[in-house]
Amino acid sequence: MPFDATGDKARGVEAKSADGRGKLDVKIVAGNSNRPLADAISAYLKIPMTKGQVKRFADLEIFVEIQENVRGQDVFIIQSTSFPANDNMMELLILIDALKRSSARRVTAVVPYFGYARQDRKPGPRTPISAKLVANLIERSGADRVLTLDLHAGQIQGFFDIPTDNLFAAPVITRDIEEFYGSTEDVVVVSPDVGGVVRARALAKRINAPIAICDKRRERPGESEVMNVIGDVDGKRCILIDDIVDSGGTLVNAAEALLKSGASEASAYITHGVLSGGAVNRIQNSRLKSLVITDSIQPTEAIKAAKNIRVMSIAPLIGEAILRTSREESVSSLFY
Repeated sequence: MPFDATGDKARGVEAKSADGRGKLDVKIVAGNSNRPLADAISAYLKIPMTKGQVKRFADLEIFVEIQENVRGQDVFIIQSTSFPANDNMMELLILIDALKRSSARRVTAVVPYFGYARQDRKPGPRTPISAKLVANLIERSGADRVLTLDLHAGQIQGFFDIPTDNLFAAPVITRDIEEFYGSTEDVVVVSPDVGGVVRARALAKRINAPIAICDKRRERPGESEVMNVIGDVDGKRCILIDDIVDSGGTLVNAAEALLKSGASEASAYITHGVLSGGAVNRIQNSRLKSLVITDSIQPTEAIKAAKNIRVMSIAPLIGEAILRTSREESVSSLFY
């Protein structure tokens, strides 16, 4: 069945398992990092949220209690490791441990935004590979599977020795572009740097559009300068595509460079809206026509109030992936 981003074909736990032997024993557990997304996934699946509580002692030590029986059941924990990254990471690990000690049959860590993913290699001497460390922590805490979305680097899947599914927001982005842009005859998909060319090419293929590349030189961490635009953007509506927007500097510079090269407008689709520090103000005051992000990270009030930032939900995509995982069906077929 093709993926339905509207959620109209949600099938819920009342459906039979793949072999027809009965109802699915599925539980959804939510951490505190992104409760609205967890609630939306729960609604899509028509599965009530498992009762539990996450408390903190006076010294902010985390305590978890699962208040329903989960013995022998397939449990999915919804928890992004976004800001505050360390607190949300620790909460995820303790939730996994609590469920394993409660005799859950299988525990899947659903991490829509995988924090520390940008530290996937040694950029210099005496530096860590923190993404590998986080993978080890999740695995050693007892997780049986991991389900995540648009990893910063696909090879991070190899950091885990347990099954790991990396979902792609591309189907949701494609549907949104078709709805808001209509014809794509004058659209160009743009990668804000050379490293994102594969992602840009994949989206361009979906909407039958050409691609362009911004050649970026980064002088210091958190700052970037776009030097050249590779490709024909004159008179075109440009769509920048990337996985993470943090400070917003790269996007703003890329949009400026595209407009100087003759583009009629510049917009952006980004999966994970980290938007730290003054990023929201930077985006609002830029020449970007719009920035569209997903709710993989819970949007702040500033993001919701921004005139040129829009949030689209990936709850149906994750919900469908959870359903297929629980039924031992193909997840990759969601994207082809």
